[in-house]
Amino acid sequence: MVNGDPSRLAGQCAVVTGGSRGIGLAVARRLLADGAAVSLWARDQAVLEAASGQLAAGARVSCHCVDVSNPDEVSGAADQTRSRFGRVDILVNNAGILGPRAAVGDYPHEAFETVLAVNLTGTFNCCSAIVPEMVRNGYGRVVNVASVVGKDGNPFVSGYAASKAGQIALTKSLAKEVARSGVLVNAVTPSASETEIFGRLDDDRRQKLLANVPMGRFVEPGEIANLVAWLCSPECSFSTGAVFDISGGRASF
Repeated sequence: MVNGDPSRLAGQCAVVTGGSRGIGLAVARRLLADGAAVSLWARDQAVLEAASGQLAAGARVSCHCVDVSNPDEVSGAADQTRSRFGRVDILVNNAGILGPRAAVGDYPHEAFETVLAVNLTGTFNCCSAIVPEMVRNGYGRVVNVASVVGKDGNPFVSGYAASKAGQIALTKSLAKEVARSGVLVNAVTPSASETEIFGRLDDDRRQKLLANVPMGRFVEPGEIANLVAWLCSPECSFSTGAVFDISGGRASF
């Protein structure tokens, strides 16, 4: 059971990328509980359909098979979402991949480019396709799901860290562009959450992931979704270009 106020986002439409599992699915569930219609974007059609079944929200959910690194696919999904729900009021850029673990000298160049293409260019593509409409409508909320790694860095994941730092910079730049339009753009920076992005975790890897988290545990997807939901709501009215830490005390700034 997800707590929510069905009147909070009634009549609004939210796009959630990477919405078929993990953090994205938790965000979708929370936005639905707050009354929004939700368009789930992800790359695996079968997983998307399974997620839609879990949400059990009927006509208030649509699914679109999209590779966010492909601007044509993003543009097409945006058009399909508008055709279904009329407009897009909320964009949650959550789609992301971790990439390999390797020292910089051994990190495959193609893998580095792929991580940037999905995590950073994908965020840009989605903003490019949707934010101008929000500006014309005089209202919108954009939340970019970055990572505390984009602030503090982690060894052996240079592609992921660079992409998440780029998301934070893109958040700040775009927020300043549209600051007087009624569109607010913010980022959240979670510490590690025990989701599919990490694959199967052995005890050593778990300990390393938690070593820098003062609260000593993983953040739950539902906790991230609660923060994202506030940033998507009209209650968030004077925060833009901000980076909201949800890292159990890990972040140093």
